[in-house]
Amino acid sequence: MTSPASARHPDARSLPVIAPEGEFDYGTVPWLQEQIDTALNGHGGVILDAGGITFIDSTVLTLILMTHQRTHLRIANLSPRLTHLFGVYGIDDVLNLYPTLDDARTA
Repeated sequence: MTSPASARHPDARSLPVIAPEGEFDYGTVPWLQEQIDTALNGHGGVILDAGGITFIDSTVLTLILMTHQRTHLRIANLSPRLTHLFGVYGIDDVLNLYPTLDDARTA
């Protein structure tokens, strides 16, 4: 059986990009979810430019994993801190991670 995320692979050059900045936790998950949902409207995926994110908690990790399961999610520009966090939880092997936004668009 194929997961919804792997069942479709849209052209990454046409994917919308969201680039949130700052700290994201339980209180900001609804805003981030709305940004993701808006970006996904009419598209088969989204690119999360994480370069401006300075902190995330477990609720944001959950949102990222849920988004990955339901659509084609690419994540670009992870800071060393987020790269380490994703590695600690072992999700760096599951998610579509790219060093730059350009790489996320052209891979």
